[in-house]
Amino acid sequence: MELATSSARESTSAAAGSGSLSHRQLVEIYRLMVLSRRIDDREILLKRQQKIYFQISAAGHEALQVGAALALRPGYDWFFPYYRDRALCLALGVTPDEMLLQAVGAATDPASGGRQMPTHWSSPALNIVSSSSATASQVLHAVGCAEAGRYFSRHPEAAERNDADYRAFHDVKFHGDEVVLTLLGEGSTSQGEFWEALNTASNRKLPVIFCVEDNGYAISTPVEVSMPGGNISRLVANFPNFHFAEVDGTDPEATLQAFQTAAAHCRAGLGPALVHGHCIRCYSHSLSDDDRLYRTQAEREADALRDPIAKMQMRLLREGILTAEEITALEVSLDREVTEAAERALKAPLPKVESITRHVYSEDLDPTSAAFATEQKEDSPGAKSRTMADLINACLHDEMRRDPRIVVFGEDVADASREEALAEVKGKGGVFKLTAGLQTEFGSERVFNSPLAEANIVGRALGYAVRGMKPVVEIQFFDYIWPAMHQIHNELSVLRWRSNGEWACPVVIRAPIGGYLTGGSIYHSQSGESIFTHIPGLRVVFPSNALDANGLLRTAIRCDDPVLFLEHKRLYRETHDRAPYPGPEFAIPFGKARTVRTGKDVTIVTYGALVPRSLQAAERARREHNIDVEILDLRTLNPYDWEAIAASVKKTSRVIVAHEDRLSWGYGAEIAARIGDELFDSLDAPVRRIGAMDTFVAYQPILEDAILPQPETILKAIVDLKAY
Repeated sequence: MELATSSARESTSAAAGSGSLSHRQLVEIYRLMVLSRRIDDREILLKRQQKIYFQISAAGHEALQVGAALALRPGYDWFFPYYRDRALCLALGVTPDEMLLQAVGAATDPASGGRQMPTHWSSPALNIVSSSSATASQVLHAVGCAEAGRYFSRHPEAAERNDADYRAFHDVKFHGDEVVLTLLGEGSTSQGEFWEALNTASNRKLPVIFCVEDNGYAISTPVEVSMPGGNISRLVANFPNFHFAEVDGTDPEATLQAFQTAAAHCRAGLGPALVHGHCIRCYSHSLSDDDRLYRTQAEREADALRDPIAKMQMRLLREGILTAEEITALEVSLDREVTEAAERALKAPLPKVESITRHVYSEDLDPTSAAFATEQKEDSPGAKSRTMADLINACLHDEMRRDPRIVVFGEDVADASREEALAEVKGKGGVFKLTAGLQTEFGSERVFNSPLAEANIVGRALGYAVRGMKPVVEIQFFDYIWPAMHQIHNELSVLRWRSNGEWACPVVIRAPIGGYLTGGSIYHSQSGESIFTHIPGLRVVFPSNALDANGLLRTAIRCDDPVLFLEHKRLYRETHDRAPYPGPEFAIPFGKARTVRTGKDVTIVTYGALVPRSLQAAERARREHNIDVEILDLRTLNPYDWEAIAASVKKTSRVIVAHEDRLSWGYGAEIAARIGDELFDSLDAPVRRIGAMDTFVAYQPILEDAILPQPETILKAIVDLKAY
């Protein structure tokens, strides 16, 4: 029997709008649906034989997914699926062999090299962006992806390659009428990211199709418990600029037509679309679940009567498209195809243990290398010293002039969202004025305000970055970074590793941090950097002065890894840490500490606002106690300069690790533990740690001073340690 080829697949899309599909096209739809089900069934068998380790199926969703895939263009449009989208990915071009390689965790699994569970899809060739297990996080990535595509279509010059930075490793492809499809279950619409994504897609009229695959259950929770009224279409109906469709997701022709109409709406630039497909879940949520524990027999039997494969088979027979014998022959051939693919997968090589650490960070561009150790420009004689805030702003201006792929967004970062106001107002440019003038110089396409939603900022940034752009986003206060923690920890930091190096998202997140503000209180004085240094794949930078902030930010922007760039609010405009403008090429490598003060008696390892306080304590220790203190400013916390620490400790034999964050489980604990482990023989005294009290920062300055480490705290530790 002749089956539909890829050219027939294209004609399927073209014909869908008329509502009449050829016999050949209907057979191809049936083939894809049955192939998906057969792979599911083969994986279930392999799981029961303990030859694979997890299984989750698309059974019951096949018609909806095939309809979506056949309406769009793999390798042209972009796709952000979730873990149940097997039939979608098959229809886009992922092969049974590739799916079963993922099931066994083979080294040759092209989606993740054995790093992710099965059905976590990824294919750069098809524009299927690596997916995670997290529900709804991908919809924000889809929004950012659509924004990036629109930007490149309006500014094609930005796609040009530059071998001097991250752009050397991120080739760009884009089309003026591309569509981004993202899919999720109806239970996932309870997540805030879903609503944040709808908000931005609607406001910016982005070409994103949101597909809600509604099988009535979020594991065991029925839809009426998840959402008011039990119907997502009714809840979202008033979002402007959207095209909405609610369809029978067990009917592939109806879904194909719905997606064709949605895609046409998006390609015409009219805005996003949402297709709500009512489908069924033939099997339990996963093979680790048993739906007989929460679904009645009658309900399960009623769903079985709506099985899209059975319905399609009956149509083929009823309309004389295939005979029973032809259907049997087709299904036998698919069984053989899947069986042979499984046999090949089971023989595939497994990942090597030594491969584990590959792709945690970029292996193409090393931000610790000498390539980032550029010379400071000789400024004119008597040049004015500038604050940290000034030199961060200068770096942003320099880099945006140099690199048209940079976009800056976040809360209140624009000069004025209503551009006409700039004729009579100065403009805001961030609550600390660090982005002042950027929108005025580079325009509202490159510098703009986000909604007040931190997950929205970081999730969209990831979508920009996978397209080869460089988002430099701002979280207005570190204290409010926590809604974005999910995006940072489960998506941004892990994308390169989980895709086995196929995808990367070199985002820069700037965040003002820290206390010593006399009035900052609980929610404007937080530290917490150790939580982020605990995340593999994320670079964490924490400068203490203007010059370092300028050079390290330039490295962060040019490097190929995601970077959390922490800026201490108290240091933004201090007088003691100012420096002349170092020029537009000045950069500092990550992982290289700075010796702030040389000494022979005691080493202080510190960073951020504790650097000037340690200097004050060290000067008093010299004057009042004749103790010579060496101070190391780490500058970057991941990576950190172990070699500099070791050399200093071996010289002084006494060490204090000081930071502003709370003492218990703080960043200093890791440094102190490693010193004790690897430098024990060089020590003449115990390693001393200094940190804040294990409480919160209070509003009243008297309390704040007692809670946070002061120069007197450090001085006492120096004297005690020298006397040990």
